[in-house]
Amino acid sequence: MIYTYILLARIILSWVPHDPRRNPIIFWIYRVTEPVLGPARKLIPPIGMVDVSPIVVFILLELVRRLLIMLLASLL
Repeated sequence: MIYTYILLARIILSWVPHDPRRNPIIFWIYRVTEPVLGPARKLIPPIGMVDVSPIVVFILLELVRRLLIMLLASLL
């Protein structure tokens, strides 16, 4: 869930003009999320001005979360 919130922060930051290199927190958010968003962006390129790769990542994160919950529940 923490990564989901970090990804949400990245999406909100994309709406505001800024220089990620000037703010260490924003730089960290970009550095943590880009390894996941980059490959997703290669699979689904932006449609016009809209980048839908975060939606794909949100869905994949939810699937992984549910899978982990099921696996952990089966161990108990």
